[in-house]
Amino acid sequence: MGDPGWHGLRTDGLDGFAGLVAREGRFIPRSVAELDRSSKQVVPYLVLRDGARLFLMRRTRAGGDARLHDRYSIGVGGHLNPGDVDLPTGLRREWHEEIEARFTPDFRLIGLLNDDTTEVGSVHLGAVYLAEAAGRPVGIRETDKLSGAFATVQEVAGVVELLETWSRLVFEFLERASLEATAV
Repeated sequence: MGDPGWHGLRTDGLDGFAGLVAREGRFIPRSVAELDRSSKQVVPYLVLRDGARLFLMRRTRAGGDARLHDRYSIGVGGHLNPGDVDLPTGLRREWHEEIEARFTPDFRLIGLLNDDTTEVGSVHLGAVYLAEAAGRPVGIRETDKLSGAFATVQEVAGVVELLETWSRLVFEFLERASLEATAV
């Protein structure tokens, strides 16, 4: 999949993306893929909303990737495993591994995310999904690695400089989309 040649979040081409991943994708051991910039690991990345609030998480120093310690995120997701038949299956697995909730929301693909400006981003391509909690309680399973709660847009904006790069790009996209929707 290599360098897609663009930066940020794109919304065009979503209809064919899942088919492309199914046809052209292949599993590469993560230990190899994390160091190989010639391939992109496709990572499902979920933004969970509850009305106008976003689920905001903070990574602790107990997490595995030191590059992400003490950073905030509005995205839940992770690497696909060999048994994941497609992106939504991998996302559902990640949801159940990382989130404490008595429901599984509907996941809606809203964009593709690329950021080659960081070491982490240069080997990943995000498939960004949006889901609605609809007032249902949500928590974090691995509380030693993460803390999280729903936050207002203003609260997220208050920590924007501490957001992981992907979260910052998605947050800015959602803010623009919200402004465009209210301007119509």
